[in-house]
Amino acid sequence: MEVIVIGSGVIGLTSAWYLAKEGHKVTVIDRQDSSGKETSFANAGQISYGYSSPWAAPGIPVKALKWLTQEHAPLKVKPSLSPALIQWATQMLSNCSPAKYAINKSRMLRIANYSRDCLTELRETEHLDYEGRQQGTLQVFRDAKQLEAIQQDMKLLKESGIEHSLLNVEECIKVEPGLKSVQDKLVGGLYLPGDETGDCHKFCIELTEKAKALGVEFMFDTEVHALNREGSSLTSINTSAGELKADAFVLATGSYSTELLKQIDIDVPVYPVKGYSLTLPIVNADKAPTSTVMDETYKVAMTRFDDRIRIAGTAELAGFNFDIPEKRKATIDMVIKDLFPEAGDHAKAEYWTGLRPMTPDGTPIIGKTPVGNLYTNTGHGTLGWTMACGSGKILASVVSGKVPEVESGDLSVSRYQ
Repeated sequence: MEVIVIGSGVIGLTSAWYLAKEGHKVTVIDRQDSSGKETSFANAGQISYGYSSPWAAPGIPVKALKWLTQEHAPLKVKPSLSPALIQWATQMLSNCSPAKYAINKSRMLRIANYSRDCLTELRETEHLDYEGRQQGTLQVFRDAKQLEAIQQDMKLLKESGIEHSLLNVEECIKVEPGLKSVQDKLVGGLYLPGDETGDCHKFCIELTEKAKALGVEFMFDTEVHALNREGSSLTSINTSAGELKADAFVLATGSYSTELLKQIDIDVPVYPVKGYSLTLPIVNADKAPTSTVMDETYKVAMTRFDDRIRIAGTAELAGFNFDIPEKRKATIDMVIKDLFPEAGDHAKAEYWTGLRPMTPDGTPIIGKTPVGNLYTNTGHGTLGWTMACGSGKILASVVSGKVPEVESGDLSVSRYQ
């Protein structure tokens, strides 16, 4: 079967890879000049299976009100009367109950756990080099209330079979020695030894070459203008390179999926949640993170690559906006200086922003649509890198008419209809 995949970020690429492994003739289309140039380019670098949690959680509405007045709050909202934002925010708030949080988190953990196995197999069989590390994530807490609040997450982690440990400050230092000089700022941490790290953009470049060797064709610098639907099928797509036809189509365009699908009367609640990152060269390896350290207070992740640190965080609801205000730089800059003050060269700081495609319930939208030969793999929010391989393999199974290795019936767009 001929399949067109729209989008060559980490989600589109893994979709294309597993589709090709299923024997399909795959063409990937992207408006950029190479793979992984948008949300996959400079993300946090953490592959956090155990940290797969929806933003819609009990207590978030109250916290969000407090964050509005805080200088270094993890969530910022640009005042707007956008119908899309209002609708999405309303749906997100409706998912903040304990019952819905438990359902959404369990779905996300299911995808994440499967993705862990898929990435391990892919890395080992294809010998991918993306500065990957398998040394876990340490989520650090600055006050006792955070330690109390994590108990519910630990219960869900246990039910999902994810290895984890609640650590005191001394134990946190053993996992991340670079925190020793700031241990007075911490009260403990949650350690997830099964988590990983890696440069997502490098992974995309590596997998693109592997996919080409498998026969996947890539059309870069190609804009998709329209989806052409006749009845219950998609007949073709209009692009800057002309009209393209295929037997099946996969939409993996992140935050841009919503507008494309509206053309054919499919409504998906994917909203662009803006995030920021900072990359620093390491000047003192002993004072730097060894893996990923997540600051629970500011929701900022600090991830170690070979000779760099990637610091990422902040969720901003501002639509399709790529400005990088000094205030947003200040938050991620403050956190790395506060916890790892001697680790990086701030004179060579590189800032970046990207749009995370987020659903109101946190779970991505993977699988069939009301249009018979059109499939989606989108809406992964902050966890695209974490869930990429599992999502791609699930998607390839659905397109191929096979039953995925994990439950997928509650992942498609049908759950919103």
